[in-house]
Amino acid sequence: MHSLNRQEIIDWLKNENSRELDDLFFAADATRRKHVGDEVHLRGLVEISSYCRSACTYCGLHAGNKKAIRYRMNSEQILKCAIQAERLGYGSVVLQSGEDPQFDMKSMEQLIRSIKRETTCAITLSLGERSPEEWARWRDAGADRYLLRFETSDPFLFEAIHPDALRNIPSRVDQLPVLRQLGYQVGSGVMIGFPGQTFETLADDLLLFQDLDLDMIGVGPFLIHPETAFGTGWVPREIDPTNQVESSVDMACKVIALARLLRPDAHIPSTTALATLGGVDGRIRGLKSGANVIMPNLTPTDLRGDYAIYPGKNVSFETAQVCRMELFDMLKSIGRVPGKGPGHRKRSQAPTNPSFTPKT
Repeated sequence: MHSLNRQEIIDWLKNENSRELDDLFFAADATRRKHVGDEVHLRGLVEISSYCRSACTYCGLHAGNKKAIRYRMNSEQILKCAIQAERLGYGSVVLQSGEDPQFDMKSMEQLIRSIKRETTCAITLSLGERSPEEWARWRDAGADRYLLRFETSDPFLFEAIHPDALRNIPSRVDQLPVLRQLGYQVGSGVMIGFPGQTFETLADDLLLFQDLDLDMIGVGPFLIHPETAFGTGWVPREIDPTNQVESSVDMACKVIALARLLRPDAHIPSTTALATLGGVDGRIRGLKSGANVIMPNLTPTDLRGDYAIYPGKNVSFETAQVCRMELFDMLKSIGRVPGKGPGHRKRSQAPTNPSFTPKT
């Protein structure tokens, strides 16, 4: 048995030995079962706005994309989706958008209070970088969780993919403790396989998950949108091609497994990006690699296709009821059960630097 240090994480990320990787996935799945059980928490996702003020080089919603179709849901529409989430048996609802200033402090506060008044759902917000004052008001109104991906621990890469980032505000990594101090359960994550990302950088990301003691860890394969800088072939830096992280289902499952071993009691989703790239099998592989969350889409079907962060993100336009039945059948097929209640993280006394050695 030995600890997962930086070099060992790098070695696992590069490992292509199917027998050893099966051992890794088995160990991660066993760790998942021990610390968070067989429940898969279903978070109803509502993409409330495709407007965005930012110019991120990887996202199809960036402000400069003139081909993007913009929409903004009103409070009545959003509340209806939250009520639907509860009726479907989902313990929480996720409100996600581009960085849309129209959803300001007061309007979001009123919306959060309405959802809490009409449902028992936990509320997760994923609205980008906001002021501590906004976060505090929303937390006081009843928001339970906040998702803010730091996307990469490499400062150079972060600035390259966020060309309009304001340097007079703290980095996203520094903003995460502010959210925790305000009482949120805190989620963050990274993209896997975007141009310029090395195995060393991704290993540092994984170690940062551990250091930040995140309640939620979201990792998924990077998918290029044609109407972005990456879509034109731009790369933030030239690296040895053999050291470029691949965007694939295999790599995403390795990262999920390593994240589970490093943070045994965190909630980790089998992401939409993983399902987009690998279909139902990709989602199942994520669950078998240590994931314990799925976020079924509750965005109205007539709007869903316009929330195009990357191509194919919302290719399914099934009703929420049909999606629920398919998810429940899928979970049953792999011996998992839908989670009940809000699905908050229950902190365990897990080791901060676990040990794992593959079978020989």
